[in-house]
Amino acid sequence: MLITVLAIAKYISSWLIFCGDFLELGQHIWERCDTARALLQRGCPSDRLEDPRGSTVLLKNRRITFNPKEQRRQRQQGQVTQLQPQTVLLNLRPGEPQSFVVKFKRVEDYPIDLYYLMDLSFSMEVDLPSVKKLGADLMEEMRNTTSDFRMGFGAFVDKTVMPYISTAKDMLRNPCKRTEPWPCTPPFTYRHILSLTANGSLFTELVGGQRISGNLDFPEGGLDALMQAAVCEKQIGWRNVTRLLVFSTDAGFHFAGDGKLGGIVLPNDGKCHLHKNVYTKGNSQDYPSVAHVAETLREKNIQIIFAVTEEVRHLYEVHVLPKCAVGTLSNNSHNILQIIVEAYNALTSEVVMENSKLPPGYHISYTSRCKDRKLRRGEQGRRCSDISVGDEVSFNVSITAPLCVPAAQSPPRVVIKPQGYSEEVEVLLSPICECSCQKDAVPHSPTCSHGNGTLECGTCRCKEGRVGALCECDRAESGEAFDSYLCRRDNASEVCSGRGECVCGKCVCRKSGRKPVHAYYGEFCECSDFSCDQYRGQQCGGQGRCVCGACRCHAAFRGRACECPLSPESCLSQDKQICSGRGDCHCGACICHDNRFRGPTCELCPSCPSVCTLHRYKCVLCRAFSLGLNPKECETRCVHLNLTLVGQAGVLARVPPSPGLHRCMEVDTEGCRVHFLLRTGKKDDVHVALERECPSGPNVILITAALSASVVVLGVALLLLWKLLTGVHDRREFAHFQRELEQRRWDRRDNPIYRSAITTTVNPKYKEQ
Repeated sequence: MLITVLAIAKYISSWLIFCGDFLELGQHIWERCDTARALLQRGCPSDRLEDPRGSTVLLKNRRITFNPKEQRRQRQQGQVTQLQPQTVLLNLRPGEPQSFVVKFKRVEDYPIDLYYLMDLSFSMEVDLPSVKKLGADLMEEMRNTTSDFRMGFGAFVDKTVMPYISTAKDMLRNPCKRTEPWPCTPPFTYRHILSLTANGSLFTELVGGQRISGNLDFPEGGLDALMQAAVCEKQIGWRNVTRLLVFSTDAGFHFAGDGKLGGIVLPNDGKCHLHKNVYTKGNSQDYPSVAHVAETLREKNIQIIFAVTEEVRHLYEVHVLPKCAVGTLSNNSHNILQIIVEAYNALTSEVVMENSKLPPGYHISYTSRCKDRKLRRGEQGRRCSDISVGDEVSFNVSITAPLCVPAAQSPPRVVIKPQGYSEEVEVLLSPICECSCQKDAVPHSPTCSHGNGTLECGTCRCKEGRVGALCECDRAESGEAFDSYLCRRDNASEVCSGRGECVCGKCVCRKSGRKPVHAYYGEFCECSDFSCDQYRGQQCGGQGRCVCGACRCHAAFRGRACECPLSPESCLSQDKQICSGRGDCHCGACICHDNRFRGPTCELCPSCPSVCTLHRYKCVLCRAFSLGLNPKECETRCVHLNLTLVGQAGVLARVPPSPGLHRCMEVDTEGCRVHFLLRTGKKDDVHVALERECPSGPNVILITAALSASVVVLGVALLLLWKLLTGVHDRREFAHFQRELEQRRWDRRDNPIYRSAITTTVNPKYKEQ
């Protein structure tokens, strides 16, 4: 039944602190774990608090290479550094994150390995001449980036079984069925032709001797070739530097499962199978999946450049692959050099941090500060873009540990690195699962019933078969009936008040089922620290401690729920009087004598007239301005006022405030404001300003002018509106008239009333000769 301190420490959260032995009878071992404040209030000595904290230790922190001269010297020793630090140890308390900063800088003249992987199927015949000239041109171009550049070459077609190629004998010898200008080379899956070398002439020579081959279907075996080029590091000659792989094709690719068409069902094992530079498992293992290739490229830190034609570009723009770039080939691949250079600049200008798989329950987060120094979080916190040579960026990595893992498991670790780079940060994770006092454990301690247990952190961890707080009971000899009798309070029916278990004749109390932070204690578990009266939603009003169902208030408070402060400070009014002299202070609140007064300090009286509007106001009007009361009544009622007249209200404003002084402003019967000062006492003193603030009358001339101007403006506006509407109507009518005039057609006939001015007479005697 008893839980050891070691087991407890493994499951406490990051805010709990452990205290040595200070428990009372009936309290359980886990009650020694709480916040520091709670433990100190419950009587734990401050020097007994165990509060282990997490820490970050840089085990290997080689600085980044800064200048080219230093870089060249270090490169000769293989120590060029772009990533800092290299090894970090995190001591992690469960639930408490630990952070460290990772710096990355693109150094100048960093070595590059580039492997060119080309599709040699028949459709790529026009592209091969451009690749043959690539060696010298690419060497020359990359000298602008690095002085240490190496390149290699490999080729692929497809699996050499049906239905991918024709298995007829003559087709196996010459799949193109031609002899001029030269026959095609026999088909193959993947062939490694040139290991990585700095000799550009050798690249040109070996690639120049390559001939095209052929197959039957459109997709090619490119994934087989990619897998072998990645895993055969020794044969390819990959170094631990920037690794680039250029993949050139004009077709799609076969992937896992397509091998069944050729009777191949064995999955790709992701291992190197090159014999004499030829892939030997092409006809016995299936194509790898895209995810398998992506994981291998990520593991080998290879950045890939797809140089493909426009028709198949969409097939290679996949987000599964790690850092990759896609370029569009021209008809004869004459732009291959431009594609490689642009893709390299694009790939190296972005840094994306990634990490290996975290142990179960661990959490990691990133924040970054890039060139613009802006803080980025979430997924954006993993990356920085537009980075040039010499630029330095930083990433803040935060890791949080879960509950402690069993001691049998090995210490976990995680690897953090930028995608496509070989450098990495090794993070060793060391969970804090023990208190410092455990190293001082005393085996077979006399305190634990003459050596029947180990005294560890102030409590006994009993041997097998022993129970009790001090291991004083033998489990086999202890009788359940007798023990339970000792655990009943006043012969009650319930053992340990129904709130615990009887162990070795003593109650071991449990926590509350509703809230685990609430616990029972006492000889018979009769006490709790969460059943006291509440005030303002807090137990003991937040001004005391609940002890066995009763509040123990702090020195300045009293009451069942510590709701009553002993100090009258909360009852003091602005003039430092208790309840403004109109009530009594009880439990920190004022009880007013007169029901008309309200407020925290009896300072409010909504139904009471103000001191200014009392009879003094009428006396001020009649004594100073002969308004209101008649002279006889004024003399009778206002004889107690000591009246002083001043010229302007500004004089009264300069009088400094003092107790009993009231500044008054009232409106008289003529609507004017009257300012006066009133000092109350046995005889009231009043200082009145003779200058009243009377409202000025209306400006008749201004009002008349404004009305006249408004009428004139309104009239002119109406006339203009009428003129506008009339003009619009006239234009419409005239336009209508013109349309009718153009559409009318006049009949061309003689006027019936027309008489010609010419008369023709025929001579009857005339005869035509």
